Amino acid sequence: MQNDVYDYTSQGSVAKNTVLQKTYRLLGLSFIPAVAGAFFSAKTGFNIFAMFGSYYVALAAFFGFFYGMTFLIEKNRYSNVGVALLMIFTFGMGLAISPMLQYALSINNGAQIVGTAAAMTAGVFFTMSAMARRTTMNMNKLGSFLGAGAIVLMIAVVANISLNIPALSLTIAAGFVVFSSLMIMWQVRTVIDGGEDSHISAALTIFISIYNIFSSLLRILIAISGDD
Repeated sequence: MQNDVYDYTSQGSVAKNTVLQKTYRLLGLSFIPAVAGAFFSAKTGFNIFAMFGSYYVALAAFFGFFYGMTFLIEKNRYSNVGVALLMIFTFGMGLAISPMLQYALSINNGAQIVGTAAAMTAGVFFTMSAMARRTTMNMNKLGSFLGAGAIVLMIAVVANISLNIPALSLTIAAGFVVFSSLMIMWQVRTVIDGGEDSHISAALTIFISIYNIFSSLLRILIAISGDD
């Protein structure tokens, strides 16, 4: 098994909690290119949905990037290549969310809405991470539930692409908040229990969960503000 991942933040012997510690460190590092991607998009006016000229083509390109990069990162989950790919992935996700951020900031109380979404996301992350250390929930059953939930959410997303129903969109966003919150708890607990030995894979899962929570809360808050 390839295991040449460099520890960017610590040196010394590998302890039982090293995977979780490195997961959090890599997770923190992964937000740097994400912020850089959002900033770059804001400064240059880059918009993936405008670049392709068609919403559906752009959406297909986004999903291609998302799942393609996820596959490559998982394939290199024990290698420094995986770390580099994760940084590229988070930069791309920063580019993708930038148009929504720019729209949010352009409306009344936009900065407050973005700040609220960020604070709520941080609160969810720390709460679920803390719960993961204390929960007695059966992680196998939770994993099965999350697997089924992911399928239901993806079917709903695909359906709403053609239906474009605002109420369904908000329901999906709320579903992603709940799903991603539980995903964070599941992933952290899985690492603690020794079921995940790659901090790259764990950081990827948690990053996607945080990203989904923030973007979903932002969408909900914008709708509640009456500017959506």
